[in-house]
Amino acid sequence: MCRHVPPCPSANAADREAARSIASHPEQGWSLLCNGVVYFDDAGELLPDGRAIAAPCPVPPPRAGGSGLRRVHPARSRNPTMPPPIRAAASPLAPTLESRAS
Repeated sequence: MCRHVPPCPSANAADREAARSIASHPEQGWSLLCNGVVYFDDAGELLPDGRAIAAPCPVPPPRAGGSGLRRVHPARSRNPTMPPPIRAAASPLAPTLESRAS
């Protein structure tokens, strides 16, 4: 199928992704390589014989609750330039721990 010199790797070769692209649709996320492989940008390939090849390293799904970055409480931060957190003064109407214990 390939007429390039030197010829591109065959569809069954381990380095089949090294073949030249003959049709590219980046807006849809796929390219047709000259060896007949349909290469998908996000994951996997479709070989000319209809076999699907999964991506070599699956992308883990994002964790629930955001970006996966751990949030550190300001008081526990190791930043020496950050002032300690401001604590609210106890209200005279709120019972204290000592009065609850007795």
